[in-house]
Amino acid sequence: MPITGRLKSYFFRGLAVLLPTIVTIWILVWGYSFIQDNISIHIKRGLVRLIIIAGGSEEELSKFWIDGALSIAGFLVALFAVCIVGAILASVVGKTLWRVVEKFIMNTPFLRQVYPYVKQITDFLFTQEEKKRLFSRVVAVEYPRKGIWSMGMVTGSGLKKVVDKVEKEFLTILIPTSPTPFTGFVIMVPKEQTIELDMTIEEALRFAVSGGVIVPDSNQVAAALPKADSESNE
Repeated sequence: MPITGRLKSYFFRGLAVLLPTIVTIWILVWGYSFIQDNISIHIKRGLVRLIIIAGGSEEELSKFWIDGALSIAGFLVALFAVCIVGAILASVVGKTLWRVVEKFIMNTPFLRQVYPYVKQITDFLFTQEEKKRLFSRVVAVEYPRKGIWSMGMVTGSGLKKVVDKVEKEFLTILIPTSPTPFTGFVIMVPKEQTIELDMTIEEALRFAVSGGVIVPDSNQVAAALPKADSESNE
């Protein structure tokens, strides 16, 4: 292999190893910076004001709480506050109050155009119940033509008019695209033409995002030895 080919191979191999780590660190740093700049700073200033009211020095407190070593305090308070909100919303009273808030949002002209779509994405990313509600199980189906098998997630049982016309049990299936499984193709096929896969929804999403590289251990197939290699070994 020429030197340029080897350098190219080394480069992509190094990129494949380093990129997931770099992206993970970038997401964590971005999340930390976002919370610090948009939430924590207001919490820290509020704490400073409360302590000033109690008799503290404004200049010393500003250096100590906002600019000093304890600037992370606001970040920790923000995380704790999110956990508290989550605990409250998990209760019956919290759910009832949040329904009132959501009803107000859905009746507000501009917010109702944006909120439902943002909520759908966040529910899908962070709520296990939402994934279970949207996707019941994972199947394989011959799509886009016979002989080509695609992985899909079952979202329903087809449309009534189609089911009544064909007189078969149907499945509505979302065929996700790679590497963004939030988009894809929705198809309806007879249930008898699908194969149920031993995969969880999370495993199916990882399979789609990775382009088929990440396969659950229970579904891995041992690689067959190429014919040419086997003959040469003989």
